[in-house]
Amino acid sequence: TAELGPEYWYRNLRQTVEFQAGVECLLAQGHRVFLESSPHPVLTVGIEETADRVVVLESLRRDEGGLRRLVDAAGEAWCRGVPIDWAKMLPGGRRVELPTYPFQHQHYWLEAPVPTGHATAGPGVDEFWAAVEQGDAAVLAALLRGSAAEPVKDLHAPLADLLPTLSAWRRDRHRKAAVDSWRYRIVWRPVAAPQYARMLSGRWAVVLPADHEDDPVVDWVCSALRGHGAEPEQLVLGLRESRSALTARLAADPPAGVVSLLGLSGAVHPDHEVLPSAVAGTVLLVQALSDAAVRAPVWNLTRNGVSATATDPVAPAHAAQVWAVARVAGLEHPELWGGLLDLPDRLDDRAAALLAAVLSADEGEDQLALRPAGLLARRLVRAPAPDDAEAPVWQPRDTALVTGGTGGLGGQVARWLADVGVRHIVLVSRRGPTADGADRLRDDLTARGVRVTIVACDVADRAALAALLDRVQADGPPIRTVVHAAGSGRAARLLDTDAEETTAVLRAKTAGARHLHELLDDLDAFVLFSSGAGVWGSGAQGAYAAANAYLDALAEQRRSQGRPATSVAWGAWAGDGMTAGVGEEWWGRQGLRFMDPRAALCALHQAIDRAEGTLVVADIDWRTFAPLFASARTRPLIADIPEARPEPTLDTADQPTPGLAAKLAALPEDEGRRALLSEVRAQAAVVLGHAGADAVPVDRPFRELGFDSLSAVKLRNRLVAATGLDLPATLVFDHPTSTTLAAYLGARLRIDGNPAGSALLEDLARLESTVASLTAAPLAETVPDDRDRAAFTARLRALLERWSQAQAQGEGLVATTREEIDDVSDDDLFDFIDAKFGRS
Repeated sequence: TAELGPEYWYRNLRQTVEFQAGVECLLAQGHRVFLESSPHPVLTVGIEETADRVVVLESLRRDEGGLRRLVDAAGEAWCRGVPIDWAKMLPGGRRVELPTYPFQHQHYWLEAPVPTGHATAGPGVDEFWAAVEQGDAAVLAALLRGSAAEPVKDLHAPLADLLPTLSAWRRDRHRKAAVDSWRYRIVWRPVAAPQYARMLSGRWAVVLPADHEDDPVVDWVCSALRGHGAEPEQLVLGLRESRSALTARLAADPPAGVVSLLGLSGAVHPDHEVLPSAVAGTVLLVQALSDAAVRAPVWNLTRNGVSATATDPVAPAHAAQVWAVARVAGLEHPELWGGLLDLPDRLDDRAAALLAAVLSADEGEDQLALRPAGLLARRLVRAPAPDDAEAPVWQPRDTALVTGGTGGLGGQVARWLADVGVRHIVLVSRRGPTADGADRLRDDLTARGVRVTIVACDVADRAALAALLDRVQADGPPIRTVVHAAGSGRAARLLDTDAEETTAVLRAKTAGARHLHELLDDLDAFVLFSSGAGVWGSGAQGAYAAANAYLDALAEQRRSQGRPATSVAWGAWAGDGMTAGVGEEWWGRQGLRFMDPRAALCALHQAIDRAEGTLVVADIDWRTFAPLFASARTRPLIADIPEARPEPTLDTADQPTPGLAAKLAALPEDEGRRALLSEVRAQAAVVLGHAGADAVPVDRPFRELGFDSLSAVKLRNRLVAATGLDLPATLVFDHPTSTTLAAYLGARLRIDGNPAGSALLEDLARLESTVASLTAAPLAETVPDDRDRAAFTARLRALLERWSQAQAQGEGLVATTREEIDDVSDDDLFDFIDAKFGRS
């Protein structure tokens, strides 16, 4: 109060108020609720323009100065998460019961399509703009002269002068329309609590990190499960728990459901400083559940792990990484997917009931935040940039530092920075001046009038990076812009991932970003190159998704401190970059189209201009992407995107025909097996987009044919529909060729009519699948130990020899028995029948 005395107000009347600086100071101190106590609000607009994701309220309004308005203001604050002591606010008041169901909202009107920004079509419009784009003043003059009501003079000269401006405007409009169609962001929508599909039942494993046995959250979760029918059992995950040990614990008594509380721990892995123990534990849990053949829903819970409302605290980075890894697990192992749920500060009976309702739902929302007001669901929505000419504009100046600077993306960014006015560009990469194309990039930038410094430095090495930054700052001009585009993308399914592999992927992105954040200040722009893998997940990209989720979380943390940060989750760029090693055709099959780098950089410039925090920029073909993404189950994340919704009527032209088992049963055994193999190859060809089954060799591994986790699940779904069998999501990876997969399905379908033989063939199919997996690569790689290979060979040969001997003995016994029967007389045969069955 001393600072806000008469001197303060006198000074504000005579000098600059600096209200924005005051608000930014409060934001830096962690304040997130602003209440203007005055007869009429005059400061709230300024606060909202200075800060986003905060609660801004006013006490009174003009002509609304009574107690009713004050109570309304308190109610609004309460709904926004601000605690109110109602007993003091309304003495003598009483509580009333609200409806037992939350308010429900349902849209009955079709959503308007996103405007494309193109000119309205009409007679002559196409010809007009074609002439503009071709720069043909004569054609344009003829078009205008023909449409004039009265004869006009020669238009060629003035149009020739105007054409460059018109053409540039046209290109800009096309580019803005394209960029707008690529822009998305994550929001949180209120949703109704699911109706209880059933009471929880059976044993539920509550997996918790070590040293959290006494955490009140653990007790509350177990109590909530127990109070709604389940039998919770705590399973503590040690810091160095082995995969085999955890598998044995889970296989000994398979749970009916799993609640993972590993996200409660913010500790790092004891052997890897950039790897959160919660991420390592989540990966280990998925591996062990799969190894133990457990098929139960896994729900990953965090607490204050997402910022779903304006009053939520900034989410910690490790929680964002857990969510990212769990999303990938849900794509790779849909049989284990339950969902993600973030818990609030206040854990009461109402929250427990909502938790139980979510866990009991058969299918529905799978990424939720539980808050005092109810449930909020995570959504990806379109976010076209508003036409706002008064938006703040970023003015590049002095020095810009680009990590990953000699790579494909880094080179594109460097050229763009040179074009927008940066004086000095520092390109940092592991190889520095010796990187391929570094000399050519230096020459290109120098020709644009920019001073260039190319340096070899591992940005994950804090000491080396600090020394580099000190040298650059000393040489001047100071660093004002940072673009962190370094990264390492290594594809690996979670089952094939270990802590070292995850650390290697995290290191360049997360450690480098954190060091830059901590070592640099007084920046105009801090730009992080993230990826869509961290937003919606991507098969075989678990570690990469976690690394990019960290960047998004870091951007939000910086902004909460009043520091600039923009994290863009990119789709696929054309040209060089992280996607350069994969063909455009493959990306197209996933539903991701390549973006023109110039337009992508236009989107980046736009995001920095508007000081946007996190943004998704991707050219997505939803008609292709959505069915693949939702092939194993519905994905509510994309439910608010009209183009991603399934067609109202299904095209069944290429759908598998049910009744395959009956068709095979009517065929002779050998013919049935050939027909089943043909069916497997045909379905694989449909998934891969080939013309026919001939394009799928019988003995070539599915991985080599182009199958990934999403297409593997799609093939599994088609075979489920054709056979009626309950097949695992890992079917294609467990039986990696058409031959082994057909053998496995034949054993399951009992096409030879011999149950014992079918069970034996099913075991043999599993053995064949294992051998096929081992021989898909050189044996020296898959079984590196010579003694193991020799033992495996000897045991297979011994097994075959034992089978051959038993078969020979059986055939000899059959022959002997036939000879004895042939020697029996008719009288002896009738005496044998009378003795066994009696006389008639």
